[in-house]
Amino acid sequence: MPKTQPAPPPLELSCAAADLTAEMTKWLSHLRAERRLSGKTLEAYARDVRQFLQFLAGHWGGEVTLGRFARLEATDVRAFMAARRADDIAGRSLMRALAGLRSFGRFLEREGKGRVGALASVRAPKIKKSLPKPLPIAAAKRLADADERAGEERETWVLIRDAAVMALLYGSGLRISEALGLKRRDVPAPGKGDTLIVHGKGNKTRMVPVLQNVLEQIAEYAAACPYNLPPDGPMFVGARGGPLSPRIIQLTLERLRGGLGLPDSATPHALRHSFATHLLSRGGDLRAIQELLGHASLSTTQVYTGIDTERLLEVYNSAHPRA
Repeated sequence: MPKTQPAPPPLELSCAAADLTAEMTKWLSHLRAERRLSGKTLEAYARDVRQFLQFLAGHWGGEVTLGRFARLEATDVRAFMAARRADDIAGRSLMRALAGLRSFGRFLEREGKGRVGALASVRAPKIKKSLPKPLPIAAAKRLADADERAGEERETWVLIRDAAVMALLYGSGLRISEALGLKRRDVPAPGKGDTLIVHGKGNKTRMVPVLQNVLEQIAEYAAACPYNLPPDGPMFVGARGGPLSPRIIQLTLERLRGGLGLPDSATPHALRHSFATHLLSRGGDLRAIQELLGHASLSTTQVYTGIDTERLLEVYNSAHPRA
């Protein structure tokens, strides 16, 4: 059953008139109910539009009304983007801000509250594409080994738990939020199943395979955990029995990096990158990997072909006699 999305964040806009604030509230409710955007995305969109309206209030010298907003010009949008760049805002954040503003503009048009064509006429900032940084296979396996943590002064069940989470990230290619969002009932016992139903971005669900040795690690953690793990409760819990925070896993991996000689790019998300890259390097189908990762677009998954090509060129340049 789909999770209920959180209500849109409350709007406190002294720079905007009541009519414009009301339309923003309706827009955020639409995104939540119809588009099923995540709470974090809603917060980011609301923050971006709020910052834009605050800029316009200073730029125009007064409160921003719905009518005035509908007469927005491309030069106003470019001035805002330039001001944000001057504040060292990254291109990716600027692109997200423009996407949110365009969404709001399209909503106003559909509601018959004016055409804001200036938002569509401004070109989105270029973003330098960076390839994901997967881990070597041996390193990824060691991160999922509880014995690697034997020297840490923490309870044994916590060490087993962290290893099980990382085994799941690497073994099934999950985002850390997806792994920690699993309920006890979502995870089959070893030998009783080989798939998980995962809730991903936008509350979309997908089925992913899970290795039996990963299920065995999770079962070992469940047996060692001192807290009751009811079917409707979280599979992974923290030291006090509540839902496990992603930050705990991030800190665990930070501690392991030194001992394993891994770079700062070795993060929980790097295990997901490693999952995709290692599958591709062993002949995995790109479309199948797209489904496993829960990517809406194949173009998002195709970044891993860039990694594979880069490695092939490295081998060629280091091994070919004429290189």
